[in-house]
Amino acid sequence: MDHIVFLTGRLAEKSLLRVLESMAPTPFSWEIREIGLQVAALMTADMIRRRVPAPLAAQRVIVPGRCRGDLAALTEHYGVPFERGPEEVKDLPQFFGREAKPVDLSRYETEIFAEIVDAPRLDLDGIAARARDYAAQGANVIDIGCLPETPFPHLEDAVRRLKAEGYRVSVDSMHTDELLRGGRAGADYLMSLNLDTLWIADEVPSTPILVARDPRDPASLDAAIELFAARGRAFLADPILDPIPFGLATSIARYVRLRERYPDVAIMMGIGNVTELTEADTSGINAVLLGMAAELRVSAVLTTSVSLHARRAVREADVARRVM
Repeated sequence: MDHIVFLTGRLAEKSLLRVLESMAPTPFSWEIREIGLQVAALMTADMIRRRVPAPLAAQRVIVPGRCRGDLAALTEHYGVPFERGPEEVKDLPQFFGREAKPVDLSRYETEIFAEIVDAPRLDLDGIAARARDYAAQGANVIDIGCLPETPFPHLEDAVRRLKAEGYRVSVDSMHTDELLRGGRAGADYLMSLNLDTLWIADEVPSTPILVARDPRDPASLDAAIELFAARGRAFLADPILDPIPFGLATSIARYVRLRERYPDVAIMMGIGNVTELTEADTSGINAVLLGMAAELRVSAVLTTSVSLHARRAVREADVARRVM
């Protein structure tokens, strides 16, 4: 049985191990050597010669597909055949003549709240149609957005209509009366409560999204979290993601610090502030934001689909969470 050495970098090492283990049993034995390089694609023949001592106890050596340099010279130096593998680790099974395994994108950990931002201006059929569209794109919760200084006489009917059609529903308002009305009508979530409005949660069974009195006042968010945790009530905590260039980096740091302080609380991240207000390709922005959400174990994101460039934001978020 041949013994094959796979050379790689730090970032790809775990993925390479996972793929090789998934190929068991193999007609060869193998080992992985990480040669002190962050990105495997930057590996060169000269680097291998400097970092990998000879001799190599192997019958073959596989290097990353993007490895640059003269592999024939390495073969001569080590007395072992060197060859380039595929450019992507996931393609190793095909490289060895196996059938490709389909990528499993069925699983995800982060739920999507999709906001109907102009719900007060839509009739019930319009709200229901928008909900169907968002659900078809992957939304788990339909968020009914209330508007400042805009009457919403059919708020309760909207909540009941969406609940009757099988949706989980959130009500998003800056006014306590609308939050109360939504909660009493059966909304699953209320967005958002701070220390001054926590009393609303005593009036209705809805799960609240907790925020600070001011995003720059994390102590007030912590206090709200502690109160709800002591009661044993479900909640999500949202430090608020700010748009570019109005504090995005600082707000990301708030999420990191919140997760450090509370390793197990459910976190909400409102990504619509970034996708809507950045005139750029939202598929890439969603990939980065859902990547951060995966790292921070964010339970839910709130997104919107209003601007022309963000018209597929819900669907893109759905794909990104599954990929991540």
